Amino acid sequence: MTDPFLILETGQPVASMRRHRGFPHWIRVAAGLRADEAVVVNVQAGEPLPSREGFAGAIVTGSGAMVTDREPWSEASAQWLRDAAHAGMPLLGICYGHQLIAHALGGEVGYHPDGREMGTVALELHAPAAQDPLFAGLPGQFAAQATHLQTVLRVPEGATVLARSVHDACHAFRWGDNAWGVQFHPEFSATHMRGYVLARRDALRREGLCAKSVERGVSATPHARRVLRRFVRHARAAG
Repeated sequence: MTDPFLILETGQPVASMRRHRGFPHWIRVAAGLRADEAVVVNVQAGEPLPSREGFAGAIVTGSGAMVTDREPWSEASAQWLRDAAHAGMPLLGICYGHQLIAHALGGEVGYHPDGREMGTVALELHAPAAQDPLFAGLPGQFAAQATHLQTVLRVPEGATVLARSVHDACHAFRWGDNAWGVQFHPEFSATHMRGYVLARRDALRREGLCAKSVERGVSATPHARRVLRRFVRHARAAG
């Protein structure tokens, strides 16, 4: 019996997408984990953070919350993640989780100066990605799903930026040997992404963007999903 993965639930999907269940389910399925291979702790709802012992690694979900609000549950999770990263526990943060790990390790998070990034976006890998356990061998450019207002403005000291988009300079980073953050959503299918665009259509209109155009640009993102499955393999090998 292999150790399960801990999924720290930091928020819920937009209301219209909750019929597809929550982020932990989407992540578990995309990562290829059975139900008994993941333990979910809803930290946003106040569930206590567990001991690190007995877990292969931890994955931090996305959220509609903002890291800069410094909610008590978020700051407590950041302290837990800081300790876990320094202890060498394999960590993967997604969207909010990406920003929370960066904040936990001394980076800077804030609103992106150019506003929202949403839809299927083109990522460009930086040279260090060629030797990275999660990104090595992937195409130099590939598609990923993204939806966010805040971003990692400055990575933690010692971190390596692995990927960018035209909009966002830090779509992925690694800190040490076992901690990663990805701004994109490797767990999102095209259905998830289209649902998010539809839910945000009024906000997109107010921001001068065309929801129909964004929706037409949504496509499958198999290379992004591979990053999630590679994290699972890496974490198990590290254990």
